[in-house]
Amino acid sequence: MATPLIVSFGEMLIDFVPDTSGVSLAESTGFLKAPGGAPANVACAISKLGGKSAFIGKFGDDEFGHMLVNILKKNGVNSEGVCFDTHARTALAFVTLKKNGEREFMFYRNPSADMLMKESELNKDLIKKAKIFHYGSISLISEPCRAAHMAAMKTAKEAGVLLSYDPNVRLPLWPSTEAAIEGIKSIWNEADIIKVSDDEVTFLTRGDAEKDDVVLSLMHDKLKLLIVTDGEKGCRYYTKKFKGRVPGYSVKTVDTTGAGDSFVGAFLVSLGKDGSILDDEGKLKEALAFANACGAVCTTQKGAIPALPTPSDAQQLMKSKSK
Repeated sequence: MATPLIVSFGEMLIDFVPDTSGVSLAESTGFLKAPGGAPANVACAISKLGGKSAFIGKFGDDEFGHMLVNILKKNGVNSEGVCFDTHARTALAFVTLKKNGEREFMFYRNPSADMLMKESELNKDLIKKAKIFHYGSISLISEPCRAAHMAAMKTAKEAGVLLSYDPNVRLPLWPSTEAAIEGIKSIWNEADIIKVSDDEVTFLTRGDAEKDDVVLSLMHDKLKLLIVTDGEKGCRYYTKKFKGRVPGYSVKTVDTTGAGDSFVGAFLVSLGKDGSILDDEGKLKEALAFANACGAVCTTQKGAIPALPTPSDAQQLMKSKSK
């Protein structure tokens, strides 16, 4: 059986990460270049786990843009959906790593090439070939990219492709908190699968993310699965038929960058292989345990893409913790 294609849509950028953890951007004396952007991280995660992935997005026709596309190719990601803009630059972000491995962001995108993707530049044939189409919310912030995003979702939906949504809230990029909530929720009811973090549940509902009724307020009729990630505690899952929790794996965290994307990539690989996991609680829990392990392994190294695990990395962690 051919490996199912998973297409990721959105932004890829360069993260500049201080070479010393726990210092502010102003105090940093040097920065390391790291490829970033959640949808691209997910595409690389899928490929590294033996899945088949493609990325659709726009880059500046500059050294950074070409460097990023080469990184996609090196990581086995299909780049037929990539295009370049000769007038806009590739997006940059300066990331501060706090002492606990958590991050703060300062973005340079005014406007960056990824924001200028037009519907006419979409590789719709690639989308139609997919089993799963995955996206975030950053591509909804401004036109023309928002229109391209909506058209890509419509193309996927009409072709019977599963829609996977991880909003990946980045508040500094939105004009206001209200605009962020409204924008993120504007496509909420289209998705088949949604993954949010506990912090994002709090942000979107203004409620207590620990409470089931608060989380369930995010369910909608078409939603086949809602996943809430709880950091090292693991994750929770909600479908129309069942709900539960899958414990995480405690590791020595160095950098949380990309952990959520590693989790999503791992889960989508499992779902691509076997769509019945959405209806079979046992299989779903196995897939989520594997995704938890992939997220955990990713936090043990700096950077997102370099820290993405192979299947054996994740299985080793699962074995070592199940003794």
